[in-house]
Amino acid sequence: MLADLVEELKKTGLQAAPADHCYAGHEDVACDVCTGRKLKALKSCLNCLASYCEKHLQPHLQSAPLKKHKLVEPSEKLKENICSRHDEVMKIFCRTDQQCICYLCSVDEHKDHDTVSAAAERTERQRELGLRRQTIQQRVQDTEKDVKLLQQDEEAINGSADKAVKDSEEIFTEMIRLLEKRSSDVKQQIRSQQQTEVSRVRELQERLEQEITELKRKDHELKQLSDTEDHNQFLHNYPSPSPLSGSTHSSNFRIRPLRYFEDVTAAVSKVRGRLQDILSETETKILQIVSQVDVLLPQPEPETRADFLKYPQEITLDPNTAYRYLLLSERNRKVTCMFEEQSYSNHRDRFTHKPQVLSRESLTGRCYWEVEVGGGVHVAVTYKNISRAGPSHECGFGNNDTSWSLSCGGNRCDFHYNSIVTPVSGPVSSRVGVYLDHSAGVLSFYSVSDTMTLLHRVQTTFTQPLYAGVRVCHYGSTAELCKLK
Repeated sequence: MLADLVEELKKTGLQAAPADHCYAGHEDVACDVCTGRKLKALKSCLNCLASYCEKHLQPHLQSAPLKKHKLVEPSEKLKENICSRHDEVMKIFCRTDQQCICYLCSVDEHKDHDTVSAAAERTERQRELGLRRQTIQQRVQDTEKDVKLLQQDEEAINGSADKAVKDSEEIFTEMIRLLEKRSSDVKQQIRSQQQTEVSRVRELQERLEQEITELKRKDHELKQLSDTEDHNQFLHNYPSPSPLSGSTHSSNFRIRPLRYFEDVTAAVSKVRGRLQDILSETETKILQIVSQVDVLLPQPEPETRADFLKYPQEITLDPNTAYRYLLLSERNRKVTCMFEEQSYSNHRDRFTHKPQVLSRESLTGRCYWEVEVGGGVHVAVTYKNISRAGPSHECGFGNNDTSWSLSCGGNRCDFHYNSIVTPVSGPVSSRVGVYLDHSAGVLSFYSVSDTMTLLHRVQTTFTQPLYAGVRVCHYGSTAELCKLK
């Protein structure tokens, strides 16, 4: 027995007791061969369906038949590779039922199914996985490029905003300096003219005072002559008084109204009013330009009505723009073409010869609205500067390059832009939906029923805020802006 023990020691060599960290813990995979306290498994064998520590793994590393076994990282899920019904290793994949099976399953309940070896299926899916990874990696690269571009956009936005703020401050500072200089010039001119006029008044005043003195002297001489009791002496001295000189006093001296410099104040006030109007107009324009700054990636266009209703636009009609034979009702949401002229006041924004009306609201960003039409109606959008006075053809929606219009009447629709008419095919509904993406330059008209049917789409660049417009062509025809829910 002692000889056998020595021989065994010669073969294996003296080995120190394994350290505590080599033993399997609660979260480790334990060696299936170790007895007593088990060591950590170094590998798991998919053929043997067992896990081995470093010592018990040696046969798989030394024996030629065992070297062919598939070794993987230690796993506790090896039992999942055993068929629960036949207690056999599942090496076959059933494509029909999309599950791993054993050989007995393939000739039993999976008979006549599309089956391949698990290894073959793994190879196929590994290829698909590789393609998916390539797609994902490509998307990662593309997204990283987009992130980099957005970072560049952020830097550009910050730089552009900083420059705009600096330039604006310099421009406004220069404007303030010009106003201060103009104020100083006006003040200097007023003071200069004040001195000139005061000097003239004082000069005239002195002449009048001298005239008063002279007149008083003459009056005293005449009084003395008048008081002479001796008739001969009176008659002797009568021709003596010198004749009166021409009077400095003018009968028109006080006819001129006493306004002096009030006209200057009125002129300056008029300039102030014009400046306020300019600042108000430019403020609105600048704010609109600032609000239109958009560097985000293009958003997909809506497809369903629910998608469109995410961008509802409340629209009311502006009575100051309505043609005089159009009646507005339903809180300025409905328009009807009438035989009688309506009692509208005069207004520069009114269409004088075209049966048209505009919305109060300006349209920017993404928005959607619907119009219920009855009879011949044009549903349009336009810039605010569309011509309105006179019978000119260009005052009509779609007859110029500042408006876009969809005409609906009977069983057909036509699109109008810059006097070009484009027939529109598709189902005609009494309700027309309009979708606008101002920054993307997209304007779309839809026939609204159970589904959304695209009638016409415009891709352009909008340079100003837009306004919704309606043209009611025939007496009795109506158009109503719908309340979107």
